[in-house]
Amino acid sequence: MRSVYNRFWEIDALRGIAIILMVFFHFIYDLVFFEVLQINLLPWPVVLIGRIASILFIFLVGVSLTLSYSRLIASGSQISFNKYLKRGFHIFFYGLIITTGSWLIFPDKVIVFGILHFIGVAIILSYPLLKYRFLNLIGGFLIVFVGRLIEYVTVDFPWLVWLGLVPADFQTLDYFPLLPWFGITMIGIFTGNIMYKDYQRKYDLPDLSSHPLISILKLMGRKSLLIYLVHQPLIVFFLYISRVIDLHIMGI
Repeated sequence: MRSVYNRFWEIDALRGIAIILMVFFHFIYDLVFFEVLQINLLPWPVVLIGRIASILFIFLVGVSLTLSYSRLIASGSQISFNKYLKRGFHIFFYGLIITTGSWLIFPDKVIVFGILHFIGVAIILSYPLLKYRFLNLIGGFLIVFVGRLIEYVTVDFPWLVWLGLVPADFQTLDYFPLLPWFGITMIGIFTGNIMYKDYQRKYDLPDLSSHPLISILKLMGRKSLLIYLVHQPLIVFFLYISRVIDLHIMGI
């Protein structure tokens, strides 16, 4: 019987892979954005890498929520909505900090509902769904389908940006509306309830948790929020410093 205090190494490792892919995507994106690298990102696999990272992150949000929920049940702890409300608001607050920073630096492309805003809201909305399986699978695919349908629909007001309906002139640097992305979270909830029911792994997996590479990925997965918060400012800072050095060398 697995202890409720043990973590599933594969979940942390997958989250570590996701953060590596996202850092790589943002690094290349910043090189292009600041005109250090002269390429068109669209035909490059870099955009695909960024999309895979986002899907994996948001999918794992759903899986992790079921692990938290089943761990509380297995340990006999009281399950409280306040726990998920506080966690969701905590992450949403970090999203507001990013909104403020983007407004100061890129006022024409403010991040109003980026991935942290989304994850914060998704954690709160997921609470009543955590005990269900196929409801989340069916609902998840339905939300993804609807989200894809309205992807190119525009409205004359900005109040439903969080949902997925945007004005024609809407521009932002990071955008993850509930439609379709909450569908990915729901599919993650379904997967977690199937594969980790009662906080027990329901499939055979060799124990690679002590492998050096896996250990690094696990650490990055456990610190993924911190890495996400600091990696963009660090990338921009080093690009700025390298630009200043180049100008100094050229005597400008």
